[in-house]
Amino acid sequence: MELYQLRSFVAVAEMRHLTRAAEKLHISQPALSAQIRALEDTFAVPLFERTPAGMMLTAAGRRLLPMAEKVLSAAQAMRNEARAIKGEIGGIVRVGTVSDPDFIRVAPFMSATMSRYPLVEIEFHHVVTGEAFEMVRDGGLDGSFYYGNLSHNDVVAVPLREVVFRIVVPSAWKERLKDNSFAEIATQPWVIPPPISTHHELISKLFKQHGVRPSRIVEADHEAVISSLAIAGLGIALMREEKALERARSGEVMLWGDVRLATKLSFIHAKERSDDPIIRAMVGIIREVWAPDLSLP
Repeated sequence: MELYQLRSFVAVAEMRHLTRAAEKLHISQPALSAQIRALEDTFAVPLFERTPAGMMLTAAGRRLLPMAEKVLSAAQAMRNEARAIKGEIGGIVRVGTVSDPDFIRVAPFMSATMSRYPLVEIEFHHVVTGEAFEMVRDGGLDGSFYYGNLSHNDVVAVPLREVVFRIVVPSAWKERLKDNSFAEIATQPWVIPPPISTHHELISKLFKQHGVRPSRIVEADHEAVISSLAIAGLGIALMREEKALERARSGEVMLWGDVRLATKLSFIHAKERSDDPIIRAMVGIIREVWAPDLSLP
């Protein structure tokens, strides 16, 4: 078993397509296929099956993928430590994003990283909050932004700021809602992220407090998509307060009541990598970029 074979395994699992995975790895498709076959021979189990939807993980592949990601993460950490011993910090850092780039300050983060650590390459991957936790814990991501309160033995959270969400209703529904009660809006379509998302948890708690359940759900897993669907009149949704106020002023949505649902934005990484030089470097830059907001307890 070679590290390059594990990288190929992870790339195909991510891309679900041999050609795209080969392009990402900068190798030929036949070479990639050969690496996957060699790894399957080593493990004596099939890792993928070809379907009309692409290369799908088998049950064995799903079980082995997190372990492969951990091995690659550990190997990267060793390379990072070797560079740190030489006085250099470098390598590829995979960072999860859970919101729009401006809000989580991607540009300042990237700029500071490139300036201070020119040997570091950052890959950004948009993920849902619960997925971010799982991928950081299992080694699929080196770090990630994260919504929600997190207390876990395997993951460290650096709190950045409080985030407030408001309930927004499509402006076109002004005549549709008569008494504007929660019982009434509960009967309307809601745009809700999947259960793995913190937003889903916030909405579920809200409905539980009122003793009702949403009648119709439109599922979306990206803040920008959720906002767009609400503006387009396809459902009620949660929107970050500053965006909600801006959209309400422009007449694109209406705020429902004065309900303010608060959560935290954090940057998370695996606890076992706390001493990894590249993780220390990333956390240092995060703290610098978010310094004005780090009074959050």
